Amino acid sequence: MRELIRTNDRVLLSFVETLLRDAGIESFPADSNMSVLEGSIGILPQRLLVSSNSYDEACRVMRGADLGQWVNSRD
Repeated sequence: MRELIRTNDRVLLSFVETLLRDAGIESFPADSNMSVLEGSIGILPQRLLVSSNSYDEACRVMRGADLGQWVNSRD
């Protein structure tokens, strides 16, 4: 699994999950349960992971939706 994005913006996470699902790419939201520990105030970023095999295609989908600036390029 590779990290595609990391953000505190839950709307962005939901939108990207929908984009990926529509493209046939399975994603996994990580750290979503951390909001319970932090009191749901949104200070801890959440990650969206995709399989290593789907990472390049997921990046293309993100760039096609003009969201390329959110792609994690640290991996």
